[in-house]
Amino acid sequence: MTESATIGVSHRTDRMLSLLDDLRAVVGRGLAPELTAYLAGEALVPFLGRADLLTAEQQLGHPDRYRQHLVHAEADGSFSLVALVWLPGQGTSIHDHLAWCTTGVHRGQETEQRYRLVSDGRTAHLAATERVVSGVGEVCGFAPPGDIHRVTNSGTETAISLHVYGADIARIGSSVRRVYRLPSEEC
Repeated sequence: MTESATIGVSHRTDRMLSLLDDLRAVVGRGLAPELTAYLAGEALVPFLGRADLLTAEQQLGHPDRYRQHLVHAEADGSFSLVALVWLPGQGTSIHDHLAWCTTGVHRGQETEQRYRLVSDGRTAHLAATERVVSGVGEVCGFAPPGDIHRVTNSGTETAISLHVYGADIARIGSSVRRVYRLPSEEC
């Protein structure tokens, strides 16, 4: 995402290598995007909150914006794993994605505001649909279309989430397809 600072692929712990094997098995099944996102979430759950999953470098934040650490990009481009580090109050713009995604909270708390695009035939606008607060060990997955959301660290401590994308983030740089603005943001 444009407002994040991206760090290149970094070292992997033994536990991370095990997670990558499990994700490889899920993605390799070649199932529909929604089901792949769901199963990737199931694979992610046992690893969330484990102290030996991420390196110290992969847990570093940035004082001005959330930080994206690219942990892994599969050689065939089928998936990527990213650790996002959020200081309190940091968040994304409203956006949607190029490919399926699974997110799991590894540390702290995140709030996701979900939206849907509503049209009256002449104009379209965003309507807030659901607000989800997730803590350590909780996952969600989705596939476009219908994946418009904003994520923020609504807690008082650093939050870290793991994102598995059905795209090669090393090559394309971001999973974001579009950024949306609410009318109150268009000044």
